[in-house]
Amino acid sequence: MLTKEEFNRYNKQVMLEDVGLLGQTKLKQAKVLIIGAGGLGCPILQYLVSMGIGSIGIVDFDTIEVSNLHRQILYGPEDVGRLKTEVAREKLSKQNPFIDIQVFPVLLSEEKAEDIFNKYDIIVDGCDNFLTRYIVNDICVKLKKPLVYGSILGYQGQLAVFNLNGSKNLRHLFPEPPNAEDVPSCSENGVMGYVPGIVGVYMADLVTQIVLNQFEKVNTLFLVDVKGIGIQSLKF
Repeated sequence: MLTKEEFNRYNKQVMLEDVGLLGQTKLKQAKVLIIGAGGLGCPILQYLVSMGIGSIGIVDFDTIEVSNLHRQILYGPEDVGRLKTEVAREKLSKQNPFIDIQVFPVLLSEEKAEDIFNKYDIIVDGCDNFLTRYIVNDICVKLKKPLVYGSILGYQGQLAVFNLNGSKNLRHLFPEPPNAEDVPSCSENGVMGYVPGIVGVYMADLVTQIVLNQFEKVNTLFLVDVKGIGIQSLKF
């Protein structure tokens, strides 16, 4: 149940017909793990925390750099050099003190992933390298955990929900990880600062739809073109 303080905080969501008290209670009871507290992770975390996801986990071993600040807007210049997980927990706990936030400042491996993933209902992939993406995907398949996937580059992004109630997963789209040198990254090719914000908000929406049992577009890859202001959906 919601406390009086929580009801007042989330009242505008509770008013929505497809949320209500039952839906807000589901959000409070949800346990969501976010892999990566960078460009995608920041907006995902900020919105999931603000809207009342009750238990949040954050996996990231990296520290904050000056070059992060144009897109990772959870952080400021005073945070440079500190662990992203440490700063994120401090700021998000102030944003919403009703949320339980656990941090895992580790480089994710198959062994560590399984132990951490078992604590959560939904896994969100906001990382920036393919090796980690495939570890995350494969452990989600093994543990039967739904996975919200997102990636960004330049002015574009991709979104999908994998492994929801037995739906297809990342390997159905891309059976094997590509060679790292063949895949451009944000650090090499750049990204406009607001692009991860837009894609991250969509990812937060996908998490919410899963929690509220409203997501229907399984086995679909969403292609976001920010500059063209459009979204394509491709079945796979």
